[in-house]
Amino acid sequence: MSSPLSADHPAARPPGHGSVEALITQARRLRGDVDAVRRDSQEDAADPRGRWQRALYDLALHQLTDLDAHLAQLRDGPAPAPRPGSLLSRVGSAEWNLLTDEAEWSGELFRILGRDPASVPLSLDELPSLVLTEDRPKLTAMVTDCLVDARPIDGEFRVVHPDGAVRTVHMMGEPVLDDDGTTASMWAVLRDVSELRRSQRVVSETRDSLRRPPPPPWHGLLGFPDQGRPGLDLAAAHLPSAPAPGPPSRYGGWYDACPLAADGETLLTVGAFEAPGVEAHGPAVLVGALRGLALAGVRTAELGDRLGPLLASTALPPVRAAVYCGYRPLPRTLTWAHASCPAPLLFRGGTGHELTGPGGTSGQAEASLEAGDLLLLHTGTLDRAALEHLLSLAPRLTGADSAQDAVRLVTRELGEPQDRRDTCVLVARVTP
Repeated sequence: MSSPLSADHPAARPPGHGSVEALITQARRLRGDVDAVRRDSQEDAADPRGRWQRALYDLALHQLTDLDAHLAQLRDGPAPAPRPGSLLSRVGSAEWNLLTDEAEWSGELFRILGRDPASVPLSLDELPSLVLTEDRPKLTAMVTDCLVDARPIDGEFRVVHPDGAVRTVHMMGEPVLDDDGTTASMWAVLRDVSELRRSQRVVSETRDSLRRPPPPPWHGLLGFPDQGRPGLDLAAAHLPSAPAPGPPSRYGGWYDACPLAADGETLLTVGAFEAPGVEAHGPAVLVGALRGLALAGVRTAELGDRLGPLLASTALPPVRAAVYCGYRPLPRTLTWAHASCPAPLLFRGGTGHELTGPGGTSGQAEASLEAGDLLLLHTGTLDRAALEHLLSLAPRLTGADSAQDAVRLVTRELGEPQDRRDTCVLVARVTP
């Protein structure tokens, strides 16, 4: 008996171009034959057996179409991978077959959704597990409307990658109906629009900050509306001192919380100028400059040094004191640096302490935070007694229902205007 690999039975050789072309022709002919038999069949669409037969015909046609595509790829060779960062690398496609409960994803979609390309595509029921909790109802509603009412999908939601990065995804899709109008499958195209939305947000916020500067002086409480700052409850206030004799002067300070990147990082800053009499637009101009530097990738420790040359070209005085913080919700990490300002205060579990200052040559410090932690940033230069008084408020601050309640408590405890200098206070509470 001859060996399977003897001269009588040579090893199989890769098919040549002509052989693959012949297979493609046969596959397309078979697909046409199946389609013709399907059209000629007389099954009753209202009969369960008729619907079952039609579904099998549709499935066979779908598989033959896939076979044609795979053979064409075998003939032409693999398509080149999209260039990293190109538009094609940010667009993926998917199809969910309701008859077979199977899903097909393009390679780009795995990367967009933060999934291992070797893993199994998620079903429509499993897809929300990748989405931020607050966006899941939106995705569920879009998919339900598509499958039940045959409405096209056109909407956005945010997904969380395994490394904690948050990406904004725009999804467009529509149902695929069989002959009796029942949804047989759903296809969709998904695009990563994180950078586009971030750029639009930065332009909008910068424009708004210049068009609508804060009123002089900044009195009362400021609550920050949700603008993509996952993991933080924020509030701030300006505490004015007693008015000095003569014309009223505007306060030369600021506070700000700005989302920086798609991974959810937030820039938190408070500070004051050297001169108290700053025009109303001054804080808005400075905040815009800080946001631009941070979005350009300037490290927290370098913000102060980079800000100086920018202010030198304006009529604004130099910065006298400031605290710069960057907070990442995953894994709840705070990086910070300060100049002439008190260090941030951290309250946890009913106790409070000053954060340890930067060490080494990096110029910035880092701290790991936990859910329920409360950060207090302020510009006022407090004596030791006033600082100890603030730290003694730890049980009440960590037990406050919101960041605004914590700010109200701080403003009451820092005394009357005649007992203090102008101060900005910002509270950030870490939420689950």
